[in-house]
Amino acid sequence: MPSTIVVGGFFGDEGKGKIIAYLAKHDRPQIVARGGVGPNAGHTVEVAGKKYALRMVPSGFVHESARLLIGAGVLVDPEVLNREVSSLGLKGRVGVDLRCGIIEAKHIEEDRKDADLKGKIGTTGTGCGPANAARALRKAKQAKDIKELEEYLCDVPREINGALDHGNLVLVEGTQGFGISLLYGTYPFVTSKDTSASQMAADVGIGPTRVDAVIVVFKSYPTRVGEGPFETQLSEEKAAELRIEEYGTVTGRKRRIGMWDGKMAAYSAMVNGATAVALSGVDRLDPACRGVKEYGELSKEIQEFVAKVEHDTRVPVKLISTGPELSEIVDLREQ
Repeated sequence: MPSTIVVGGFFGDEGKGKIIAYLAKHDRPQIVARGGVGPNAGHTVEVAGKKYALRMVPSGFVHESARLLIGAGVLVDPEVLNREVSSLGLKGRVGVDLRCGIIEAKHIEEDRKDADLKGKIGTTGTGCGPANAARALRKAKQAKDIKELEEYLCDVPREINGALDHGNLVLVEGTQGFGISLLYGTYPFVTSKDTSASQMAADVGIGPTRVDAVIVVFKSYPTRVGEGPFETQLSEEKAAELRIEEYGTVTGRKRRIGMWDGKMAAYSAMVNGATAVALSGVDRLDPACRGVKEYGELSKEIQEFVAKVEHDTRVPVKLISTGPELSEIVDLREQ
């Protein structure tokens, strides 16, 4: 059975939470493991009309028997983690690698007071940047040092590689998007670490030879929260004409709306080593496609757009989200 990594191809907000939750529910992995930065990334999942906004727990929690792991590369805010575990009834299912870096109150305070971070860069103010800086300077606390995390502590690489050794499916959940990668994004308007598929593998302790599939999620119309270059950004008036208005999961800030960026998509697919593309938001381009589950029922306009995405990225589109609900999806993986 394969290990699959899911990452964002643009600036975040691509709809990864929906795609990951669908894969977890449909493919039934033994483990869903979260990589990425930390609680500055929010994933939204909608199941049976109920919305969940997650910042620490993997979106794959919707598969009731999956073990939910947070990799060593992820920063943990104990308060946020405990709140999510409690509110979602996940006690006993969540594991935190004992080497995870910890976000302390002083990191959050620094993040919110730093004029450059908050003003110029437009960070989320969740303490991730300062905590990662402390980690690089070898001054950070680790999960094993925090008493309130004792019940979660585990060795994530051992669990994941053990599952793979026994032929079980592992789903790795990336966060943020390629465009805000510390290495490949629009520096300095980026997050505090790399966000590519290679980084997600390292975050959870999977070697390159154990990665079987990389799904890159692209939104049909890229969006961006915060500051930084956005080559295909639309004016607010044009975005209003398209009736698209969105807000960030973590900050509530209004998202900037753009048009499809084939050049960026191609570069993102290349660096991430994409084996498949998941496309979200087609129902916003053509509302008649809302809830469609068969490719043949998509409008000609959307089918032509899918062909363009495949041409630009040179990667097959295998999942097409047609709405926020888990069931609103076209799954082409068996075709």
